[in-house]
Amino acid sequence: MNKIRTKDEVIVLTGKDKGKRGVVLTRIDDEHIVVDGVNVAKKATKPNPMANIAGGIIDKTMPIHISNVALFNVATGKADRVGFKEVDGKKVRVFKSTGEVVKA
Repeated sequence: MNKIRTKDEVIVLTGKDKGKRGVVLTRIDDEHIVVDGVNVAKKATKPNPMANIAGGIIDKTMPIHISNVALFNVATGKADRVGFKEVDGKKVRVFKSTGEVVKA
């Protein structure tokens, strides 16, 4: 069970985008995720009329390591660590600071 999943709101802890918040779009592998609006790079593309792609410089969202982000706790307004607890026979994610269940 993963501590950070797709559609979770996260906050960046380190790097050039420190303090930015965004939603996890995809998981690349166990250690890398793509966050909307974070770690955006410029990429030059060639035009391809067959695929309806105009050439030029585009913004591309690059993966970020999962250790550089933390789950955003809306109740406290800060980054928070995640733990696991068994509730009603099901394993659920909980915030370490408040103990409340993460809504996903």
